[in-house]
Amino acid sequence: MLDHLGRTQATLKDQFGAILVGQSETGKRCHKPNGARQIYEALKAQIEDGVYRPRDQLPSTRALAAEFGASRTTITAAYEQLLAEGFIETRQGRRAFVAPALRSGRLSRAAGNQATRTARLSAFGRRLLDLSGPPIATEAQQVDFRYGDIAAADFPSLTWRRALTKVLTASGPRSLRYQDPQASMELRTALQAYLWRARSLRCGVEQIIIVNGSQQGLDLCSRILLDPGDRFVIETPCYWAARHVFESSGAMPQFVPVDEDGLQTQALKDVKKARLCYVTPSHQFPLGHVLSASRRAQLLQWADKAGAYVIEDDYDGEYRYDIGPIQPLHVFDEAAHVIYLGTLSKTLSPLLRLGYVVVPPELIHAFRTAKRLTDRHSPALEQAALANFLHSGAYERHVRKLRRKNAQRRSALLEALAEHFGEAIELQGAEAGLHVVAWFKKLDAAQEVAIAQNARHNGVGIYPVSGLYENGRGSAKRRAGFVFGYAALEAREIRHGVARLASALRER
Repeated sequence: MLDHLGRTQATLKDQFGAILVGQSETGKRCHKPNGARQIYEALKAQIEDGVYRPRDQLPSTRALAAEFGASRTTITAAYEQLLAEGFIETRQGRRAFVAPALRSGRLSRAAGNQATRTARLSAFGRRLLDLSGPPIATEAQQVDFRYGDIAAADFPSLTWRRALTKVLTASGPRSLRYQDPQASMELRTALQAYLWRARSLRCGVEQIIIVNGSQQGLDLCSRILLDPGDRFVIETPCYWAARHVFESSGAMPQFVPVDEDGLQTQALKDVKKARLCYVTPSHQFPLGHVLSASRRAQLLQWADKAGAYVIEDDYDGEYRYDIGPIQPLHVFDEAAHVIYLGTLSKTLSPLLRLGYVVVPPELIHAFRTAKRLTDRHSPALEQAALANFLHSGAYERHVRKLRRKNAQRRSALLEALAEHFGEAIELQGAEAGLHVVAWFKKLDAAQEVAIAQNARHNGVGIYPVSGLYENGRGSAKRRAGFVFGYAALEAREIRHGVARLASALRER
């Protein structure tokens, strides 16, 4: 509500700010017979156009008077006219608000015109119309296995609040200005040290760019590296948001299948003139395979020969349970063409919109400039708090705690699936990450959407895997498969959800 009022007040200022200085809409000088009348007309127009909706509060007379340089008497006169005509109502101790029962023919006509009007879009805008994500439950689920979510209770609220408070109390007026588009030197230095400790990744601080989540990192890669008609290599199945951000540039995907050793790099010999290759080598999304050492070498050799960049998305590298951490491609001597992409959405919160890109030296200027033009820089307060979090060691303690908790959640899911489905399912990707893929041996892939809808009707959110494949039809084996995310649920919720799912499937 506050945000809406702020926007509408700004619109009012735009609409009749010129009137207050004696300007007409065409920019010519005009006569100003009565300030109250003109303010009344402008407010009435805002109400009729739906900028102020029924029951919305209007700005106080004091606020409008200060905003537009008019007297409170003038503003009050305009409000009294609106009150007399039934556009607004007043209550003791409250600001004036739009009459609840008000219906506007002008607003209805405008809405009707908008419904029949065709959008005039750029080529980019028209491409977006053909892109959509995986199905999302429209109603709240008792148990939602949506992948990518994490538990709100896992967020280190107290520690993060302390870090923010320290930043706010230490910052002076000099901090109230636009910042370095790459991020503060303090944060990049802290992140550089963390990546070396946690991922064995060596890089210069100048190679690190903080982005608003890994999705912005992908968007910057798309803008900088792809032109309409270019080709890009991507795994199948794959992370749908990466595929779509590259396709939105007008580039064409070249799909390469994966197996138990990850991306089938022998297929790269048939790929011609690709500009980049997007991979998830440490934990293939969604199937969970690790790209083997020999195939890593083959991928890097291909990139060097083709002059292509490899985008390595290490989206959940902190979570390995049965084996040690997998070294990223970036640590190899041959990795001159690797762009490393990381995120804090899986360890802190996707609401913070914090991620990072480590780029080769020759791309630093292009990424820095693109970041500045896109949004100037990522939020400075969050940057400073994260730097404090990393320097103090609190972040790594938090990650270790999360790893233990998510290992328990994973165990609860695997045990529940085994109890209720036994040999009827096959699991993939359980060794790491925050999700598993369950293949139902006796159910056909064509049934996935109907099964997911039936589960939702029974209070369980599950998500088909077919939409993550090249053709949207799932694996060659044609079994029904679903991605189960578990990081946002507690063990008892996981067990309850699997039991409800089993019951729903029996009743089909």
